[in-house]
Amino acid sequence: MTKEKLPTTTIQLDPYGDVEALLQVLPPDLRDAVRQAGALEDLIEVILDLGRVPTARFGHQGEVVLRDREVTREEIQYVVDRVGEFDADNRAGIERTLHRIAAIRNRRGDIVGLTCRVGRAVYGTVDIIRDLIESGKNVLLLGRPGVGKTTMLREAARILAEKKRVVIVDTSNEIGGDGDVPHPAIGRARRMQVPTPALQHEVMIEAVENHNPEVIIIDEIGRELEAMAARTIAERGVQLIATAHGNTLENLLLNPTLSDLVGGIESVTLSDEEARRRGTQKTVLERRAPPTFDILVEIQDRNRLVVHKDVAEAVDALLRGYPVQPELRYRDEQGQIHIEHLTPPPGMATRRKDRKGPRRQDGAWAQWAGAAASAAADAGTARGGNGQERRAEEAELEAVGVTVAGREPVRIYPYGVARDRLMRVARRLNVPAIVVKDLGQAEALVTLRSYYRKRQRAITDAEARGLPIYVLRSNTTAQIERFLGDLFHLREADDMDDLDLDDVVEITQKAINAVLKGRPSVELPPAPPEVRRMQHEMAREAHLRSKSTGTEPYRRVVIYQD
Repeated sequence: MTKEKLPTTTIQLDPYGDVEALLQVLPPDLRDAVRQAGALEDLIEVILDLGRVPTARFGHQGEVVLRDREVTREEIQYVVDRVGEFDADNRAGIERTLHRIAAIRNRRGDIVGLTCRVGRAVYGTVDIIRDLIESGKNVLLLGRPGVGKTTMLREAARILAEKKRVVIVDTSNEIGGDGDVPHPAIGRARRMQVPTPALQHEVMIEAVENHNPEVIIIDEIGRELEAMAARTIAERGVQLIATAHGNTLENLLLNPTLSDLVGGIESVTLSDEEARRRGTQKTVLERRAPPTFDILVEIQDRNRLVVHKDVAEAVDALLRGYPVQPELRYRDEQGQIHIEHLTPPPGMATRRKDRKGPRRQDGAWAQWAGAAASAAADAGTARGGNGQERRAEEAELEAVGVTVAGREPVRIYPYGVARDRLMRVARRLNVPAIVVKDLGQAEALVTLRSYYRKRQRAITDAEARGLPIYVLRSNTTAQIERFLGDLFHLREADDMDDLDLDDVVEITQKAINAVLKGRPSVELPPAPPEVRRMQHEMAREAHLRSKSTGTEPYRRVVIYQD
């Protein structure tokens, strides 16, 4: 892992961000209640639902009830009369501001709920990826709703418009604000409004054909036609900066509507020899075409991003089950921007061959809960060998979500065993398995019984080198799970009696909190039945869903949103 720093930056709130303009559309008593509830610069949105108490959401305080009396139809109509006209996407605004009012309608079309969201242009947020924006390459910003994608997109438009011809395709007037005059936050960029969301793709093509832009800014690509239009624009040599909903590159690949943005996926049938060489099944997934976007940025929060600088390379690695090497960027409390480059391990590493297997350490619970980085680096040095090499291996594993504290990574060469399936099971069991493509790098070989009986060349070579060989009956998840359990000496169900109940409760509560904050699901480590029952009960009390998955002794609980 290598690190570098960018110049210190300062984030400033929009000087034009008039929160009072949003408060003026609220009924007088609610207006006063919002002022008394918390600091206006921390206000995120005000929520008015018919027949329910009104609430305001603040950045640090969370949700605050504004009064005990329920919202009436007259109060909702009071707000509707003072904002702009609601479009087909049920959004309205206040002219020359970035505030957004979103409506909820009943089956007859009457408005029964309003979300009055504060819009701010925050200057300085794009500095963390300014070099990527100004590179001339197509950049896709990925993140969950409300994480700051549009804010970053707006500032990118302002910066690029100082030197290039920039056109914004503004579907819901969130980038340039409501009304015919764009908000000053987009600088010299030109803004094209979209009549209805369904026509966004047509306006994207119109922008290229009629206005000769060098850069096109698009917010929320969410339909297949928009993805096709984005590819058309990119092939015409126009730089694209866009956003899409999703948490990670892997989520985007699994989205059939938007996967074309990163090249798309198709099923390919390999020859027998090629399938054996790759260590996969005959039918595999491959990238269908060059990605529309060269760079993908996963926004975890406003000050922490994961960057894939070569989307084509990252997609190919994911589809083949290899570790992805992203770039982590974050801003510290002093405004200093840090960049960490996660480098892959050396191709041919010198490691000890006299080891019969990894030493038994603390169980999966300790791994899941432990802080990995510094402890793993110290452990790697203490075990001997090249400490820098070991830290690189550990960084590679942590990049794909595997905690290495307490266990030494093992290089595995799969022969006839599905490589991508092996990597998925390793991530699920949280074991540091490194899948290698060259037998010369391996410390263990795993194959199928049919290949072992035929005495294939790779198997005889492994025996000659003294490598341990693991033979599976079939290429199934259960068999791979059992193999990794034997290789890493995972605790079995009857060997978990010494678990500290307080630790189990604490770790389960961390998983519940992560799901409540927006994570789709969290998979807990294997546990015996009595522990799983307690975990299910904790999930129910938090109004979340849970299920048990896997086979004994590796059966575990998954907590997820309803």
